[in-house]
Amino acid sequence: MPKITIEKNLFCLPWTQTILGTHLEGKANFMALDWLTRVNYDPAMIGICVNRAHASASAILSTGEFSINVPSSAMVAITDYTGIVSGKKVDKAKLFDVFYGELKSAPMIVNCPVNMECKVSQRVELPTNYFFIAGIMNIYTEDRFLTDGKPDVKKINPFVLTMPDNRYWSIGESIGKAWHEGISIRDRLKQES
Repeated sequence: MPKITIEKNLFCLPWTQTILGTHLEGKANFMALDWLTRVNYDPAMIGICVNRAHASASAILSTGEFSINVPSSAMVAITDYTGIVSGKKVDKAKLFDVFYGELKSAPMIVNCPVNMECKVSQRVELPTNYFFIAGIMNIYTEDRFLTDGKPDVKKINPFVLTMPDNRYWSIGESIGKAWHEGISIRDRLKQES
């Protein structure tokens, strides 16, 4: 079957849904965010895209700090709400139990299984967004979300957003182990050469 071209945008891939935490005019503020990616291993860094018009972008520009909060699938409605209303008009922090780590402008949500406090190291200005590259200062979780000392995706129970259908999806079953499933192909190809 031949390949066809479709609309040129990034909406053909699912993205992990998170909640961005910032300090807006001295108060905790939260916004649904799924435009994020790992950008460096050591030191651990993350990149996020935030629309220039959003209150959260102004907050990050002002403080240079933010948090990434990974909600569980049970938090779909409240996560979606944080993306529907503006922090310029609504105090979304009232919805959450908030805590702080080392950074005083990176509020985190207690009910989220994983929280990362981040400090901006670089900003890239894009046509409609800022791309903030930040060092991950600390990652917070609870023992109940770990297996053998490592985050367990089944216990965290995150969800993803797909577009353009605008749907949230839970994570399914494991289908293989990374850097392991391809070993038999590698070994076979080595023997053939």
